[in-house]
Amino acid sequence: MGRSRMPRRRLLAGLGAALLAPQALLAALLPYRLIHEATDVRFTFLLRGQPQHGRIPVSAARILIDPQNLSRSHAGISLDARRARTGLIFATEALKGPGILHTERFPQIHFRSTRIRLGPDGRLSGGAAVEGDLTLRGTTRPITLQAALYRRPGSAPDDLGELDVHLGGQLSRAAFGATGYSDLVADRISLAIRARIRHSS
Repeated sequence: MGRSRMPRRRLLAGLGAALLAPQALLAALLPYRLIHEATDVRFTFLLRGQPQHGRIPVSAARILIDPQNLSRSHAGISLDARRARTGLIFATEALKGPGILHTERFPQIHFRSTRIRLGPDGRLSGGAAVEGDLTLRGTTRPITLQAALYRRPGSAPDDLGELDVHLGGQLSRAAFGATGYSDLVADRISLAIRARIRHSS
């Protein structure tokens, strides 16, 4: 009787530890919310060989950061394609039309991180990258963005209350079916994202 109880107790203890382990892992991920007024999503494209710039506002964001193991962090961001703007009225209308973003049918652009590669120093700076899936016009393709994460200037070394995030990269619009005006607009689009995030308990 006594011999049969001991393995059972150990088994129950092991199962309990296994069930608690995921919760312990999730507890290390700190939720952050986007500060919209300090966030800027820009894109650059070539129109007849000349660079033109535009902006797309963020409509939603979900960011989880593990300060002890940054490679475990996650990010999901949605952009409001309907509010995309360039410096030229006709270019803005063409951008939102069926040939490119087709915002009437696809009003949102989504990005979800799948992997974070830290820089040589083990930090989100100096060569770090965020790999993820970008969904544009209903088509999802992998994309890699160069990344950097900074504390606010003047903050204490252990103050992670607010952080600045910089992301940059390029994509092929043809890969997402946005092939309109190919005789006028180059295929490669550059992205530059500057965001400020705040820890939310």
